[in-house]
Amino acid sequence: MRTTMTLNPTKENLAHWRSLYTLTGYLAFAMIAIIVIQIAAFVATPFPESIEGWFELLLARPLAGLVHLDLLYILNNSIVAVMYLAFYAALKERKQGLLVAALVLGFIGIAAYMSSNRAFEMLSLSKLYQNATSDSLRALYLAAGQSMLSTWQGTAFDVYYVLNAIALFAIATAMLKSQVFTRRTAIVGLIAAILMAIPSTVGTVGLVFSLLSLIPWIVFCVLTGIRFLQIGRA
Repeated sequence: MRTTMTLNPTKENLAHWRSLYTLTGYLAFAMIAIIVIQIAAFVATPFPESIEGWFELLLARPLAGLVHLDLLYILNNSIVAVMYLAFYAALKERKQGLLVAALVLGFIGIAAYMSSNRAFEMLSLSKLYQNATSDSLRALYLAAGQSMLSTWQGTAFDVYYVLNAIALFAIATAMLKSQVFTRRTAIVGLIAAILMAIPSTVGTVGLVFSLLSLIPWIVFCVLTGIRFLQIGRA
């Protein structure tokens, strides 16, 4: 019969990782704020439909342009990396092998994304385009901008998306029989992972799945954020 003695990790585990749990609790709520800011930015500023449009946006409103180029995603993924480590610390006593695999896949995916982002390269190209003295130079910078956008949402981005969906699925699976997190939290995590399995670059279907995944992901962040704060202060 499954024991229900406590919902906390062992005392030794808690003592070693308390500061990480507390930090992760706050970061989970910070991530929700970042998501809200990014959605508001997308609503307030139309998404450019051409390289010239990207350059014009970056020149007129650099911050809005960088946000559209997923600048906040860099911060978001840094938070996710910390969350992965906290999940490992809280759940490793029962599913250490599974969680090690989740950590490795998650970190590889995040590293792939970090290397694919071209926000500041696009900002630099927009300034070069503005100061170009000939049509041939402008055409060169436009071609370079198109290459940057293709790299940004190319293979590395898709690898990041799929690997992190697998990592989240593994973590949520480990939660199912855990005494640290509730079964409801695990199920919400599984739903988010399934919806994240299709990259946003896969046409309309990918975009729809990406937007839908935000709902369970935000709920997951709320539930895990509260729980990490609880065990961090225990």
